[in-house]
Amino acid sequence: MRLVTYQHGGESSTGVLTNTGVVDLPRASGGRIPGEMVALLCGGDPILQLAREVVTAGDEIPLASVRLQAPIRRPGKILGIGLNYADHAAEGGRKKPDYPLVFAKTVLETTGDGDPIRLPAVTQMVDFEGELAAVIGKNSRQMKDEDMLSCVAGYTICNDVSARDYQRRSGHTAGKSFETFAPLGPAIVTRDEVPDPHALDIRTWVSDEEMQRSNTKHLIFTIPYLIQYLSPIFPLEPGDV
Repeated sequence: MRLVTYQHGGESSTGVLTNTGVVDLPRASGGRIPGEMVALLCGGDPILQLAREVVTAGDEIPLASVRLQAPIRRPGKILGIGLNYADHAAEGGRKKPDYPLVFAKTVLETTGDGDPIRLPAVTQMVDFEGELAAVIGKNSRQMKDEDMLSCVAGYTICNDVSARDYQRRSGHTAGKSFETFAPLGPAIVTRDEVPDPHALDIRTWVSDEEMQRSNTKHLIFTIPYLIQYLSPIFPLEPGDV
């Protein structure tokens, strides 16, 4: 499934994105599925299974009449890993890190698909970074090491927008936490539809020009390893990215 947060008729809700529209999950489930994404994810596998069951019977709202928002507007945490692609490290002549280089994006809200990124007047070095993002669906403190991937509810896309001058002067968190610097989505693709998250193409365009091309097979630290590494530091909870 492709889970979305969308706006229709002035109200926001959760839904499943199809090729032609959106099925509203609270309505299709008779109110059993929450209309807010973090609350939905907190319901775990039973709620996701219910969504799979009701979506085929739900009425579809035409895509042209909805506005897709960031699937999670206020994640509890957005944690990034610096220099985690082997090909990117080699391109810059840098040594692979021995341990994950962790930073946080402390934006108040994420930005939806197609919404503008505001360029702060204090920096002239705003840059893009297309990234795979894993969305947490279960509390990581309850997982055994070998089950870490089952913490993931699904995957989405993040543009890790960065002000490079602030990043160089004051570190990753300062450079990556300006308002609107976390475009997310438009959809969370559930884990069952991504057999191997380490075999996905990553491509980024700016004004119709392709600027980035890689594949998640080049990740230095895999997603299960990162969850295992991070969870003793930051207990990961549903809705974290």
